[in-house]
Amino acid sequence: MVKDVLKFIDLFAGIGGIRLGLEQAAKEAGFTPMCVFTSEIKEHAIAILKQNHPKDKITGDITKVDADTIPDFDILCGGFPCQAFSAAGNRDGFADTRGTLFFDVERIIRTKTPKGFILENVEGLVNHDGGNTLEVILSNLDAAGYWVSHKVLNSVDFGVPQERKRIYFVGVRKDLCKEAISLDAFPKKKATLEKVLESGKPTSASPFVTLLLNLFTVEELAGKAIKDKRGGESNIHSWDLQLKGPVSTEEKELLNLLMTERRKKKWAEIIGIKWMDGMPLTKGQIETFYQNDNLQAMLDDLTNKGYVRFEHPKKQITEEHIAPNGEKVTTTRRVSDTSKPKGYNIVAGKLSYEVGKVLSPNEVAPTLVATDMQHLFVGDNGGLRTLTLREGLRLFGYPESFKFDIKEKDGFDLLGNTVVVPVIKAVASRLVDKI
Repeated sequence: MVKDVLKFIDLFAGIGGIRLGLEQAAKEAGFTPMCVFTSEIKEHAIAILKQNHPKDKITGDITKVDADTIPDFDILCGGFPCQAFSAAGNRDGFADTRGTLFFDVERIIRTKTPKGFILENVEGLVNHDGGNTLEVILSNLDAAGYWVSHKVLNSVDFGVPQERKRIYFVGVRKDLCKEAISLDAFPKKKATLEKVLESGKPTSASPFVTLLLNLFTVEELAGKAIKDKRGGESNIHSWDLQLKGPVSTEEKELLNLLMTERRKKKWAEIIGIKWMDGMPLTKGQIETFYQNDNLQAMLDDLTNKGYVRFEHPKKQITEEHIAPNGEKVTTTRRVSDTSKPKGYNIVAGKLSYEVGKVLSPNEVAPTLVATDMQHLFVGDNGGLRTLTLREGLRLFGYPESFKFDIKEKDGFDLLGNTVVVPVIKAVASRLVDKI
């Protein structure tokens, strides 16, 4: 028997992942979900929303929308922009224009007083500005009259083969219940990449892929990352492939040692800077763990070829900003410390090459972000190829019926910023049950 209509709005909608998870949860609970307002500004995302919800009107910039003009609704959904809090960005938080969009969410919640809300953001928000950013969000939502729960959940625990940790907020109006909704003890489901992979798709014959396959079998490449950012057996480095020029056996040994040593925390104290993951080391410091009469000539050769960089270490500086709501926020960033001697550092990078990683069908995918999805490859019929858009959708738990008619580059950009639907569904189910 169908219960009442459950009305909701979808802010910063993207391609509609939060909406989809909420709709699934509502239908399972016997409600008829109805989206009464959608806001999104990204052109490609709007195109996908229209493909899947052709009758819906899409509103643009939410900062220019009078909350009183929004139709009444039961639940607010919002994956408010995360770049301001992400470790991949400058982490400026509320000092960043994108970070202030949380206050538009709060503005609409205060004006419309819905029964509840679901918000999603990056894990980095938890510790941003020493926890002050999270405290502002929680205290403001509490003051608006809501019990608020928050928790970092990983998509690998919800039957999706992707390592993706995100923070989820669920709020329920205090007059509707006596306590916050628990986000603990969700049933765990596991899956591997094999679950989502297609087969028989065209493979790559590029020079880089050909080089890889000349040196390794597809099975040997499975699970390997091609990057100069970390050491270990799971990584293939540029010097292993001699991509920037010939490298002697001795130089490989030096590079492998430098890769590991530069990450040790003892060097921060010796250099006199706050530790960072990968510091430049002087020739003298390198000589403490690698001895060779030709060390300087080797370092010069590797620098000229671009395997290492001769640079100053970076110091951390702290800056204060005033957020639009008057709150004082603190941000940190790294700049070269020219008072310290230059040293040699690996030219680190995880996207330096066409292939960033070859995924293993027996494992799970790393956290998928817009900037590197086209650099993830899988084995197929003895060759290598990039992920298909349908495989990408499956890695976020989208159903096969979801329409995604878009250019590959734009599609991966959208997927890297979307949500994992089964996690949203699980969280939404608890909110729907409560209200």
